[in-house]
Amino acid sequence: MDGESLHQGNGNNVSAPQHTSGGRSRSRGPDFFLITCRGFGVITALAACFCIAMNVISAVQSFRNGNDIFDGIFRCYAVIIAIIVVIAETEWEYFLRFSKVLQYWVGRGMLQIFVAVMTRAYPEHMRNHQELFLLQSIAAYLLLGCGVIYIIAGIFCLGMLKRSHKRNHMSRDQAIKDLEHLQRRREELEALLLEEQA
Repeated sequence: MDGESLHQGNGNNVSAPQHTSGGRSRSRGPDFFLITCRGFGVITALAACFCIAMNVISAVQSFRNGNDIFDGIFRCYAVIIAIIVVIAETEWEYFLRFSKVLQYWVGRGMLQIFVAVMTRAYPEHMRNHQELFLLQSIAAYLLLGCGVIYIIAGIFCLGMLKRSHKRNHMSRDQAIKDLEHLQRRREELEALLLEEQA
């Protein structure tokens, strides 16, 4: 009887943390601040990709017509820098480790504004291509807006707040995984004890 009551007590102790951990994981819910930051990062990356496409088209036209080789080279540099903007928005740790400036939102915003200005530069070359000029302007102003928002958010230290939320989110997820692992381990040990008692 003592062994059975002891086992029942252990079983109750195990089931309670399971319910508690499940309740915590359900009640914690998603972090809407991180979701908003990811959504804005996707919009910024798409705007940068839009600028890449416009600069590629402009570079091809410049090299094909032979009117202004320097404009084509200028567009190639704009494409390279815009690719850096896209990579920065992926939050790739290996890349950000070697570019400390892009870890801060003010630095990202300044780079995005620079790409937007490069995309919008030399409008006189687009006089005969009004549709392309319109798309180029839309891409430039869209990325310019993202850059301004990044700079304002960086001034108010929202980037640091995002990193803090991300660290807390990762630590909570890791704690839940460790707790679930310990609970499974306890269940396995209790099953072994039951086999030995039987």
